Amino acid sequence: MPWSQPATVLRLMLLLMCSEFVRTGLLVSYLPLVAPGLRLTPGAVGLIFGLHYLADALAKGPVGVLTERYGLGRVLLVGALLGLAALLLLHPSPGPSAPGIVLISLVSVTWGLCYAALWPGVMAAAQHYSRPGMTSRALAVASVSVAPATLLGLLGVGQLMQRQPTLAFPVLLGAQLLALLLALSLLGLRLPRTAAPASHSATRRQNFRERWGRVGVLLPAALAQTTAPGLLATVFYPLLGRLGLHLSQLIAPVLLGVVVGLAALWAFGRLADRRHPRAALTPGLLLLALGFFMAGLPGLPDRLLLVTSLVGVAYGAFIAGWNGLVGHTLPAEYRAAAWGTVMAVESLGYAIGPVLGGVMWAAYGQAGVFWCGAGILLLVEGYYLWPGRAVMRRTQISD
Repeated sequence: MPWSQPATVLRLMLLLMCSEFVRTGLLVSYLPLVAPGLRLTPGAVGLIFGLHYLADALAKGPVGVLTERYGLGRVLLVGALLGLAALLLLHPSPGPSAPGIVLISLVSVTWGLCYAALWPGVMAAAQHYSRPGMTSRALAVASVSVAPATLLGLLGVGQLMQRQPTLAFPVLLGAQLLALLLALSLLGLRLPRTAAPASHSATRRQNFRERWGRVGVLLPAALAQTTAPGLLATVFYPLLGRLGLHLSQLIAPVLLGVVVGLAALWAFGRLADRRHPRAALTPGLLLLALGFFMAGLPGLPDRLLLVTSLVGVAYGAFIAGWNGLVGHTLPAEYRAAAWGTVMAVESLGYAIGPVLGGVMWAAYGQAGVFWCGAGILLLVEGYYLWPGRAVMRRTQISD
């Protein structure tokens, strides 16, 4: 285990997994299908979904400040309770009464505001409790732990709604109750802050600017590098249709990519810890750009295994390097708030990507989407190699 207090970090990760499973399953797979029973139009469903994720994205930084002041455990408990309230509100009940769109939207927004503490809190705890010399691996493992739960919420709950719809709500309710119990067990959790040294007020202001300057260095790259994978969000199924591929044909290539990626994650995480996060980040970005470029060439189905393996290695290296660089850069005394700020900008990248991907698909097709992603990744690589590196030195980041 790469953490000095694995019980605490593992409970946080399990809480995150349960919460993401419920959120994805509820808002993506469950709500659209039960909406008629709640007298909700497709537009109302989109509003509930959008308001929740928007509140989550925009509140990550400010809520990080609240967790440092009032304790992470308290905010997580409120978030779990609001998740339970949202789940109960969105369960159709017999009779003519149904909650109104205003009430559901209000609960959805407040749930998103408190949910915003979860991701930054998990990452801040994974960094705080990481063993000496294992920070990159500790952060990388925490960042990918939620992926199976999100996928299960998306596909598993969707399958239940199609085959056994009466089981979907009990499954979601059980997972949310488990999240509530985990949040209760973490109620007293408060991550210690590393206080800045007391000094003259002008020096304190300078230190504050320097520390938050470190966060600002990461923001352009955080925006761009999440825009690249987001390009595929709206064109994934049209791309499969144009390539003549069925979803089932992706199972073996994707599994291969995941296995290769997990092996690369640990190997490059060790490299990032022993040398510098950039030792993993630089090849990761270059390999990702190469993978996107190859995917844009004609004949993708014939080299699908090669591309997914390459992308798996690339993402393993990238995740290890990126999380290590963030942990290496962020000021310790504002860690949760700083993680929240970086993640909020990453969320904006995921929002921009689908729009840009749709435009590139309409104008240039498969090649336009993937080569646009390759170009963005190369720009990020260039940023890290020159202007970002120079700014890090000016803000006194060890290189």
